[in-house]
Parts: sequence; C-alpha cells; structure tokens
Amino acid sequence: MIKNDQEFQAILDRIRYFQEQIAQIRKMETNLTNYKLSVGGYLAELDRMNLEVREYLWSLPSEVRDQIVSVG
Repeated sequence: MIKNDQEFQAILDRIRYFQEQIAQIRKMETNLTNYKLSVGGYLAELDRMNLEVREYLWSLPSEVRDQIVSVG
C-alpha cells in the first residue's frame, strides 16, 4: 500500500523503469517464446504496481492517513 507522495513517486519511477526494461527486451528479442518468458514477470509486477497506484489515487490523502493509523 502506498502511504504518501514520496512512495507514490517511487512506485511511478519503478513503473517507468520496468517499462523501459520491457521496451529494451522487445527491441532485442526475436523469438516470441523467449520474449514472453522474459517479460512475463515484468508485466505481472507492472499490473500489481498499477493497481496500487490506482488505489492510492482513488482515495483522498485523509483516507490514506486513516488507513495507516488503523493498520499501524
């Protein structure tokens, strides 16, 4: 769970890094099977991170703070 804007920025940076890695593999790999095996983990992690971003953006900052307090 993203707790603040600093973590939000960090996950956006990580998403961008993963996208760049996939783009590089896509340029270099010529075998479809190898490509899919190479990027499958990246894509799964991108999906997970994008869901986290969506949850963070869906709530107001006060709701995020309230969730942290109730969990902590």
